[in-house]
Amino acid sequence: MQHQTYQPVLPCINKYLQYKWDKSCYEMHRKRVQSAKATINTTPPLVYGHLLVKRKKQTLQEERLSTIQRENHMLLDKISHIMRTTGRIDCRNDYVKKSLCSDKRQRDLLQIVKENQQIFRRLSQCTPLYSVQLWQEQWLDTLNLMESIGRFPRLNSTQTSSGGSPQRQVALSKEKAAKKSKMSTQEDSLSMEKQALECERGEKKRQKESEDKSESEDDLTKVNE
Repeated sequence: MQHQTYQPVLPCINKYLQYKWDKSCYEMHRKRVQSAKATINTTPPLVYGHLLVKRKKQTLQEERLSTIQRENHMLLDKISHIMRTTGRIDCRNDYVKKSLCSDKRQRDLLQIVKENQQIFRRLSQCTPLYSVQLWQEQWLDTLNLMESIGRFPRLNSTQTSSGGSPQRQVALSKEKAAKKSKMSTQEDSLSMEKQALECERGEKKRQKESEDKSESEDDLTKVNE
């Protein structure tokens, strides 16, 4: 309103009255601008509840669940009836599933056990090339020689009365160790023989079952004929 080229809407000689009219016109213009409606509708679309709920889908799901529940009840009734009674099926199939190569695996296992026994027997019966006893005797002789030529040899009083000389104690300990090793080798051989016997018994049992089954099948075929 203070611009040099400003032209008032309602020209008037009184400046105060001119200012008052211009201000009222400007305020009216701003109100019209604020209350003006847009040409393009940018408001969000309306939300319809029946489209969000999807009642049709809910009804179909409820019907499906009711059908499944009814079938489950029927199946439960049938199972309970079969459990209470013996059922109407008398042709029981007692077939046991087995592998086609189980016999071959059993034979291979027996062969491996036998080979292990043979290897163990050879190892237990082989004689060493070096004599440990001879080495022990030589070492004892060396100890005696060292004591005899030493400046301060051991006295007989230092030897233990219960165990005898140290050489005797070493020999006894060696004998005990040899006995223990011999007992352990015997136990190992017995366990391996026991395992082999169990494998042979299992193979014989399976062969007998297969023979009995084949005989029963032959009898059934004869009866059917």
